Amino acid sequence: MNEKLRHEIIQLSLGGASHRKIARRLGVSRAQVKRVIREHDGARTEGAPHPDLPAPKARRPSVLDPHESFLRETLERYPDITATRLLEDLQARGFKGKYTIVRERLGELRPSGQKQPVVRFETAPGQQAQMDYSPFELDFRREGRLKVHAFSYVLGYSRRQYLCFVESQDFATTIREHVRAFAYLGGVAHECLYDNMKVVVSGFDGEEPIYNPRFLAFATHYGFRPWACRRRRPQTKGKVERPFLYILKNLLNGRTFETLEHLNRFTLWWLEHRADVRLHRETKRRPLDLWEEERRHLRPLPAHPYDTAVVVYRVVDVEGYVSFRENKYSAPWQLLGELVAVRVTEGELIVYGKDLSESARHELFPRSEVGKKRTVKEHRPCGREDLSREVLLERFGALLPAGAQFLERLLERRRYGKNEAARILGLLTLYRKEDLIAAIERAARYGAYSFSSVERILGLEAEPRPALEAMAEENRHELRELCEGERIEPRATSEYQHLLEEEAEEKEDDQNGEAD
Repeated sequence: MNEKLRHEIIQLSLGGASHRKIARRLGVSRAQVKRVIREHDGARTEGAPHPDLPAPKARRPSVLDPHESFLRETLERYPDITATRLLEDLQARGFKGKYTIVRERLGELRPSGQKQPVVRFETAPGQQAQMDYSPFELDFRREGRLKVHAFSYVLGYSRRQYLCFVESQDFATTIREHVRAFAYLGGVAHECLYDNMKVVVSGFDGEEPIYNPRFLAFATHYGFRPWACRRRRPQTKGKVERPFLYILKNLLNGRTFETLEHLNRFTLWWLEHRADVRLHRETKRRPLDLWEEERRHLRPLPAHPYDTAVVVYRVVDVEGYVSFRENKYSAPWQLLGELVAVRVTEGELIVYGKDLSESARHELFPRSEVGKKRTVKEHRPCGREDLSREVLLERFGALLPAGAQFLERLLERRRYGKNEAARILGLLTLYRKEDLIAAIERAARYGAYSFSSVERILGLEAEPRPALEAMAEENRHELRELCEGERIEPRATSEYQHLLEEEAEEKEDDQNGEAD
């Protein structure tokens, strides 16, 4: 109903016309006439709402009205109660309604939690950086569709950023990209803000994060403090979160790339010619200009970068290969059946012999490739089948006095005896040496010359042992040679004693303050 018609109804009513007469004259229903006159009278006596605001709707009677006091009392005692749980209690009181009406009334009665405003804070030059990942699914012309992760490290003061797309968020990748970020930005911020990724935070004690010791060792090497932000509050890392939208719209939008390597080459160009020289929305300055002010406040880089390689342990199989990420890499035939250390860098796989000297070096297959082999011709036994037999005889003879005899019986009785012999030696990765010797001796007593017999005896009589534990005990002093650069020694407990004393003094001061 428009204002002109409303005005005419009021004028006729003030002139003494009846509701019926007004309705007939204006061609409206008597109910409409009554409502307009009632609203007019109420506005004159009680005050009219603002004309631009809708009038509040009058509440209709509800089957929940008799339970109003019970609802309020229950909410006061249990403010987090759900509509489903509340419906159960109401039905016990004789309520015949359904879930929807309870949910709507609960929404009206329960005060809605208001989000706290996010206060933007700025940090001093060199004080803070922020790091995070963001996943993307991209179509590459050569490699097809891949899920990649954008590693981003942003300096809080200048907003200058290091960015690289990687295939994994594992520990080795995260550490490696940190090292590259530090080199790219010419230093390290005094602290770095993270979410609760497992690489950084291994767990929580209440609300206090428990930092991953391996990551703390890395942070110690570069002299920065990791800082895990509060859980369920990602806006704390806004300086690294917001640029991901800029990356999506400016770097990736409307572009295709041949390979992941091509994308990362272009990303370096984009950082230099676009991201670093744009006028930042918040600072109103170019990140490159602010970085010139910030760089002298960053912690200097150490002389030796942190070693980001991964060391794993593998048994050289019967074919003379070690496995890593579902691919195989050849090792010298003399290592057949041996447990060896394998050091994996970003682009290479290095196999170490029993004395931890380098025995083989291979280019690492990309993560997207599986089921492939890299073979070095010199690692093969030059076409002599008897060499693999000689190696096995040497291994079994060194293992126990009757080892050579056991191997001869095994090769005579089993069709794939060499394969089974190598698998028996591979059991050293799971069991102690003395347990394997005892199992072979027992199998020989019963004439059970097979891998399955030895394995069954071990399963019944011995406890499995991790290969890493065995390797560490035998070569603990030599493993240090695998790590390049400065080695970080663990600190003595006594060095932390002053922290406990300071904490005790602070608690005592707090208690004295409360008493005062």
